[in-house]
Amino acid sequence: MNNHVVDGIRRLVEKTSGTSDMQINQLPLSGSNRLYYRVLVNNSSFIATYNADLLENDAFFYLSNFFLKNNLPVPKVLSIDNHKEIYLQEDLGEVTLFSLVENDIKTNKAISKKNISYYKQVLDDLLRFQLSSQKGLDFSRCYPVPSFDSKSIQWDLNYFKYMFLKLIHAAFNEQKLEDDFRSLTDFLSTAANSYFMYRDFQSRNIMVNKEKLYYIDFQGGRKGPVFYDVASLLYDAKANLSQELRDELCLYYFSKLSSIVNLEKNTFFDYFHGFVLLRILQALGAYGYRGIYERKQHFIQSIPLALKNVSILLQTSSLKNICPYLCDVLEKLPTNADLQSYLIKKSSEKLTVTITSFSYKNGIPKDTSGNDGGFVFDCRALPNPAKVEELKFHAGIDSPIKKYMQQFPQVGTFMECVYQLVSLSIENYIERGFTHLLVNFGCTGGQHRSVYCAEMLAAYLSLTYTIHVEIKHTNQTNWIKN
Repeated sequence: MNNHVVDGIRRLVEKTSGTSDMQINQLPLSGSNRLYYRVLVNNSSFIATYNADLLENDAFFYLSNFFLKNNLPVPKVLSIDNHKEIYLQEDLGEVTLFSLVENDIKTNKAISKKNISYYKQVLDDLLRFQLSSQKGLDFSRCYPVPSFDSKSIQWDLNYFKYMFLKLIHAAFNEQKLEDDFRSLTDFLSTAANSYFMYRDFQSRNIMVNKEKLYYIDFQGGRKGPVFYDVASLLYDAKANLSQELRDELCLYYFSKLSSIVNLEKNTFFDYFHGFVLLRILQALGAYGYRGIYERKQHFIQSIPLALKNVSILLQTSSLKNICPYLCDVLEKLPTNADLQSYLIKKSSEKLTVTITSFSYKNGIPKDTSGNDGGFVFDCRALPNPAKVEELKFHAGIDSPIKKYMQQFPQVGTFMECVYQLVSLSIENYIERGFTHLLVNFGCTGGQHRSVYCAEMLAAYLSLTYTIHVEIKHTNQTNWIKN
C-alpha cells in the first residue's frame, strides 16, 4: 500500500472518529487512477478514497452534495482532508447489482424476478437523476467537460477506431469511415441535451445495501441526452442481459419517460439504438486498449459479447440508413483474422503445464518430466497473509486469502507479469509440439502466497488456452491449521 496515502487516511479517520485504533485495507483497483480503502474503526467502517485529480474531486463533492439535497441515493461524504485529495464516505458493503446478476446466471441460468425488479427501480432512479437538471444543477461544475456534445461523440468514435480497429488491423476505407462517423455524430447531436448524464451508469456502480439501491462513481457526469445511460445499463457486455429482458426494460423506461417528456416511440428508439451503438463502440475501444494492447485477458473475454450485441443491434435497428459503411465494417469484425487470434483459444493435446506451490524451507521442486527448466517465481516480496492473525490458518485456495491478496495492486502487477512470461513460453511450446512446462511459485511456508499465485495462474491458463493444467501444492501436508 502507498504509505503516504495510508498515513493521510489515518490522520483523517482519527480526526473524524476520535480514535487511532483502526485497520486500513486497500480495495481492488478500478478502471480509474483513484485508490480505495476500507477502514475498520470499532464496530463501523468507512470507504476512504485517494485521488490526486483535484478538479475531479471538486466535481464529485459538488454532485454528491447536490444529489443528497434532492433525495437521490448516493453515499454520504463524511470528511475531506485539507488538500482535498482524500475523503471518507459511508461504507455500503460489497454487494453490487452486477454481483447479484452474476450469481443468478451461475446458479439459476436466468435473472431472478427480484433482480429484474431491481433493474426497474434502477431505471426509475435513473430518470430522477436525469431530471435533476431541472432543479438547478450547475453543469459548469462538471468535469472534465460540462456537456456531452459532438466533440465527446467524436472522441468515443476515434477511441474505437484507434484502440480497436487499428489494433486488429481491420481493413477499412478511412475517408468512408470518417464520413459515417460524421453522419452518426450529426444524428446523435440532434437529441435533446439538457439532462444529467451519468456517463458510467452500469450495474457494477449500483450498490445493494439492506435491499436498498445506491449509486456510485458519478464524478464523470455532465449535461447530455437521456439515451446514453440507458444504453450503458442495458447493453453492458459483462452483465450480458438477454435481448428479451433488454426490450422489456427499455419499454418500461420509455413508458416512464413519455409520461414526463413528449417523445414519439419511434423517435425514442431511433436515438436509443444510435446511443447503444456509440456505447458499444466506446467499450470496444476500452477492450482493445486494456485487452489487446495491455494483454489483460478479462477484457478480451468481453469482446465476443460486445460483438454479439452489435450483431443484434444491426438486425433490429435502422442504423444502416445513417451509417451504412460503419455497419459494414462492424459486420465483418467476427471474421477478422487478427481478432480471432485473440479470441480463439490456442490448443494442444500434447502440452501439460504443471504448476506447483512450495516452501523455500524445503527447496525448489525438481522437474520430474525429464525436461528440466521452467519458471520459478519468488512470492516472498508480496504481502503476507500469515502476518494477519485471522488469516494464518487459511491457505491460498481459500476465499479469505484470495480476497486479502486481491486488495493489493502489487499482487495484480506481479500476476500480470507472470501471465505474460508464461504465455510466451506456452505459445512457443504449442507451435513446437513440446509436451511439458513447469511453473513453480515459492514463499516462506508454501501455504498462502505461493498457493494463491499457483491457483490464479491455473485459472488464467484454463480461460486462455486449451491445454492440460496440473496443480501441485507440495507443502500441503505441513499447512498450519486451527
